[in-house]
Amino acid sequence: MLTSLGYIFLVGLSLGGICRKLRLPRIVGMRFTGVVLGPYVLDLLDPSILSISAQLRQMALIIILLKAGLSLNLRDLKQVGRPAVLLSFVPASCEILAFTLFAPWLLGVNRMEAALMGAVLGAVSPAVVVPKMVQLMEGGYGTGKRIPQMILAGASCDDIFVIVLFTTFLSMVQGGSVHMGDFLNIPISIVLGIALGAVVGLGLSWFFERAWAHRQPVRNSMKVIVVLGVSFLLMAVEEWAKGTVAVSGLLAVMSMACTIKIKSVAAVSKRLSEKFGKLWLGAEVLLFVLVGAAVDISYTLTAGPLAIAMIALALVFRGVGVWLCLLGTGLTAKERLFCIIAYCPKATVQAAIGSVPLAMGLPCGQLILSTAVLAILITTPLGSLGMELTYGKFLSRENP
Repeated sequence: MLTSLGYIFLVGLSLGGICRKLRLPRIVGMRFTGVVLGPYVLDLLDPSILSISAQLRQMALIIILLKAGLSLNLRDLKQVGRPAVLLSFVPASCEILAFTLFAPWLLGVNRMEAALMGAVLGAVSPAVVVPKMVQLMEGGYGTGKRIPQMILAGASCDDIFVIVLFTTFLSMVQGGSVHMGDFLNIPISIVLGIALGAVVGLGLSWFFERAWAHRQPVRNSMKVIVVLGVSFLLMAVEEWAKGTVAVSGLLAVMSMACTIKIKSVAAVSKRLSEKFGKLWLGAEVLLFVLVGAAVDISYTLTAGPLAIAMIALALVFRGVGVWLCLLGTGLTAKERLFCIIAYCPKATVQAAIGSVPLAMGLPCGQLILSTAVLAILITTPLGSLGMELTYGKFLSRENP
């Protein structure tokens, strides 16, 4: 395992640095590292690492969500409330609609299988989008119109919506029944996740303040450990409550961080944000290399050019959905185009659920997995490079 971690960090950082020199996003090099080191190419990663890959990726995602929550200003979110809410489901719905309408014609699946494929492909990747939005907020790019905050909030809820639809469509393809309660899980999961995180955040803020009042202040490094430990438990609550009530662990984590920022002294939240930023330097490598390792590129050979055409068509529908969400916001054409680009990358959700239909023995399983892998390979560098090349030109810069 230690050898594998050495490969992950050293090769991942090296290729990330090379990409940076070439003016490409670092994550492209890290993703390529994972593909090459993974079980489908050189097979240099220990099976014990791969067996806990999903948990390690989730830990890395928690770190950047905490960093995001500690950087967010709730007043900014209130001012972009409507488009942020729309961005959480309209673009994904447009993409699923595109698959439902055109995949039967292009890929030879039935309507229900096409809808299932759309649900797999419909989610934006928070692992790619959230770090970039945090970087833009810290640099002051687009913050005057709350563009990074809006995208960050929308992308965080987008996955919940898509995963609920995925489980619903999966049941329908298998011949199961669908209940309205399945769709009610979407708002319930969002509201309960935010509420749970806010309550826990208030409790942690009170604990830190009480320790200060008793002249036994908790060091910032210790606060990081406490917050991280509580975040892991919040993610566990999502699993514990499954089957009883829907709760979004990721939203709970971000809500907790936002509450700590509001209730804590500005200097404290700033220091915590800086420390989580330092943790992210290592977590970023782990996340993107392991996401790359989960990609079986051999499946791209079975997808074919028609799958590429379907992905491109779906992205056009997705772009139209983003544009509709931004009507009446006062954003310029360039700013709207940046939002469309930011909503392109796919990675974590597709890597997590893309193989489920195949594992369940569905006839469309291999085609769905092949298309998901192809979408990851196309949209991640496309979205990452697009954001990297355009944010400085399309977004106005405020004082960070």
